[in-house]
Amino acid sequence: MNIATPPPSPGATAATPAAALRQGAWPTANGEVAFALWAPDAGAVELVFADGSRQPMAAAADGYFAAALACAPGTRYRYAIDGGEPVPDPASRWQPDGVHRASAVLASDGYRWKHDAWRGRPWAETVFYELHVGACGGYAGLRAQLPTLAALGVTALELMPLAAFPGRHNWGYDGVLPYAPAAAYGHPDELKALIDEAHGLGLSVFLDVVYNHFGPDGNYLGQYASRFFREDAPTPWGAAIDFRLAPVQRYFIDNALMWLHEYRFDGLRLDAVHAIVPNAFLDTLREAIMASVPAGRHVHLVLENEANQAGVLERGYSAQWDDDFHNSLHVLLTGEHEGYYAGFADAPAQHLARVLGEGFAYQGQADHRGHARGEPSGHLPPHKFVIFAQNHDQIGNRARGDRLITQVSEPALRAALALTALTPMIPLFFMGEPWGSRTPFLFFTDFAPPLDEAVREGRRREFAHFAAFADPQQRATIPDPNAVSTFEASIADISDATHGDGARWRDWFAALMALRRQQLMPALAQARALGARTLGPKAVAAGWTLGDGEWHVAANFGDAPVALDLPGRTVHAENAGEDPARLPPNAFVARYRPGSTA
Repeated sequence: MNIATPPPSPGATAATPAAALRQGAWPTANGEVAFALWAPDAGAVELVFADGSRQPMAAAADGYFAAALACAPGTRYRYAIDGGEPVPDPASRWQPDGVHRASAVLASDGYRWKHDAWRGRPWAETVFYELHVGACGGYAGLRAQLPTLAALGVTALELMPLAAFPGRHNWGYDGVLPYAPAAAYGHPDELKALIDEAHGLGLSVFLDVVYNHFGPDGNYLGQYASRFFREDAPTPWGAAIDFRLAPVQRYFIDNALMWLHEYRFDGLRLDAVHAIVPNAFLDTLREAIMASVPAGRHVHLVLENEANQAGVLERGYSAQWDDDFHNSLHVLLTGEHEGYYAGFADAPAQHLARVLGEGFAYQGQADHRGHARGEPSGHLPPHKFVIFAQNHDQIGNRARGDRLITQVSEPALRAALALTALTPMIPLFFMGEPWGSRTPFLFFTDFAPPLDEAVREGRRREFAHFAAFADPQQRATIPDPNAVSTFEASIADISDATHGDGARWRDWFAALMALRRQQLMPALAQARALGARTLGPKAVAAGWTLGDGEWHVAANFGDAPVALDLPGRTVHAENAGEDPARLPPNAFVARYRPGSTA
């Protein structure tokens, strides 16, 4: 298919084919609203409205129930299953009163787009800025930040998940209504206005979507669609979603199409796809998305995949978050070796060199737990990997949410960020990082009792095996995720970029982005690795073909200088000193050699 939006669901009869139904409440061309619910455990389903009136829904094929009614936008409704307590629509597109309350009909054409000519940006131009919408003041607050962010030189915003969650504050990975943008951040039309204005400034907008699990509070699917889950495949979040079933696949495919077409996101980042079983659904999802995209429009799909499956990237996904880059770099910078850093502590420079030269550090070898991880990736182009020195996980999953700027020296951090920015992979920077923010990013939620206590104590237990928190009294000082102060402490004020150290970091970062735009972006799609090597226990060098030339980088995070033998002229240096044949501690250099025949 080659469509701008998914086709509307028709009104249903008992003969309506399941393939024609789209879950949720969708306005139709004839002025009605088509309601559809997959409830295979149910004998009867009724629509229940705010005035107490009820409308029986027609049973369709394969466990679906549907109805078509005249309803105004904003109409509140719920579903009563076999006469039970009414529940929200699992495909609710607007949940204004919380995840346990009524859903609301949303007009599909309530927003008038200003930048209809926008078709996105080529993947090679992508520089991600990952952010939490709530910590930026909601849709309206983030919209006010857009000119500053565009001036920094980032080209793509990546919004942490927006699916409706319980309470006022949440990272978004506890979402339970994937179709409903979180009401805590504003109206859905305000989200569209945010994306529209970003496009007007030349910024792509990506959304982090969670298709591997639902949050622990507010998901009612198990009451009437038990087959949605499979008890034989447990995950860290409970029973796995059963992606073997066509209605389950359709639920998530239609969700992706909604974000990309109705909201005009430029791409999706798929959270923890290693927990999607069977993994073949990734191909089904990608094929459905790309078939829906008109010619000339750029839509990009990015994976988070602990399994390092190079084969999935070969078959058409744009890229994968490369945790191996971060983990090896973090060990070099800090010396930390606990938790997942244990798998990189043995030889961090060798791991980082392998990432730079081949994509993944782990390509089938056993990690520190003895688990084989990954597939060979050296044949993939470097733009298949998204790299970062920090992201929401790598800051927020620390007990106190502390950033690298509070852990390492400024020269070491600048060298690390320059390596991230000037490597011909796709760079990502976290909220506040471009202006050197020292504000922590803590783990925050807003659960009601008794889940609030369970989350607080569970998080503190997670750190019991770390040396710094072996003492129960120390663990008790870990911020309570449910405290409002924990959320408020995580707001990185963008006004800090206008003065003092913030302005100094901002200007430095913007210059890095300008260099990337001039030197790397024009030929990035054709870049290929020439190889990488260690220069010392904590130093690496790597090179790539770039157009008709070569691009080489080297970084030293050790305590002593290392010998440096890189071809080309220096185009950027951090703390590199006067001697071109030696690289001092905490230094970085990038060199370009034009006209190479390599």
